[in-house]
Amino acid sequence: MLVAVGCSYRNTPVEMRERLAFGADKLGRALDELRVRYDCEAVIISTCNRVELYLARPGATVAPDAALIAEFLAETHGLPADQVRPHLYEHRNADAVRHLLRVAASLDSLIIGEGQIAGQVRQAYEAAHAREAVVGPLLNHLFQHAARVAKRVRTETGIARGKVSVSSAAVDYVREVFSHFDDKTILVIGAGKMGGLTLKHLRRLQPKRILVTNRSPEKAEAVAHGCGGQAVPWAELDNALARADIVLSTTGAPQPIVTPERWEKVLTQRKKGSVVILDIAVPRDFDPRLHDGDRTWLFNIDDLKRIRDATLQERLRHVAPAEAIVEAETERFVKDWARRRIGPVIERLIQGCDAKRQAIVQHVHKKLNGKLTEEERKYLEKMFQRLQNQILDGPISALTEEMLQEEAHRGHTLLEALRKLFGLHE
Repeated sequence: MLVAVGCSYRNTPVEMRERLAFGADKLGRALDELRVRYDCEAVIISTCNRVELYLARPGATVAPDAALIAEFLAETHGLPADQVRPHLYEHRNADAVRHLLRVAASLDSLIIGEGQIAGQVRQAYEAAHAREAVVGPLLNHLFQHAARVAKRVRTETGIARGKVSVSSAAVDYVREVFSHFDDKTILVIGAGKMGGLTLKHLRRLQPKRILVTNRSPEKAEAVAHGCGGQAVPWAELDNALARADIVLSTTGAPQPIVTPERWEKVLTQRKKGSVVILDIAVPRDFDPRLHDGDRTWLFNIDDLKRIRDATLQERLRHVAPAEAIVEAETERFVKDWARRRIGPVIERLIQGCDAKRQAIVQHVHKKLNGKLTEEERKYLEKMFQRLQNQILDGPISALTEEMLQEEAHRGHTLLEALRKLFGLHE
């Protein structure tokens, strides 16, 4: 039995997700408690967008349901259970397998195709695996399979192509203008949060230098210190613009700080070629008329959002092929696990029947000693073998079919009945 219980950005506000999240201080204890309380394997995925518990009891027909997990989460986080319960969804058996594969492949993510979730799923598995007896054969097999499926989706579809944040889209624009960056100067104007994220992406281009200016000298020094750059006085902005190849502006000033007239003066000082200006301030810092597509490439926040939205639309084209991979891999996993579970039972069943059949054949041969030709002896053995196969075909087929069903059977399953009827003890 396999069950996945949790909540995500789809049905739970961030305030509740934060209260249900498992930090490093709670995760280990929670895994141990799940193991002891429910006698099951356990993995907990806890990210900013989801909290999910995967519980497995391979030899059982029942597993903890959402109501029990709600109580567990309430106790763990000091919340009333009736506040937790409405936010939880539940997936069982094949549905739980399918859900995890979709999560790992980022098909259930806030941003389809984002690359972080596969690593977060792997880290959740590794955290559980590191604790003795918390992860067993089913979750080991499942989470390793999920990692392979996530990689297959990313390599066989275009679902992960392109940048989907404003900050990373900005880098895409810069790459369209410049082919290398080891001789380039980046000028940062202002110190907003979005500017910091964008600067983080730009630093990966490994520019020659980074200049930072701000109306507040202290803020300029702080940003420059954090990025390994050099602070420039606000009064020297025009000179810094003349030196820059890439400008990142996020001042939030009420009016443009660079007008066409001011920019014309800057251009007369420039000794270099093109400059890319990433104006992600609202209101805009640079007059939009500065863009000429030759010496001056000016992109504002709306331009960057458009490329992000275009990328997201392109990714959506690859959802159907990715879902097809997940569906095929879900079926593959379920069939493989069913074979693993019933394989030893079927093997013992066949071995037991083989022994009985051979004993009967030997008894017949002894009874008819000398009355059968070699050809008749072989024919008799063949007929007994065929009879055995026909008798076993029904139970084995029914057992396999039951193992592939998504919903658990209550009470005595065919597997338990088969063990009792044929004396197939562990």
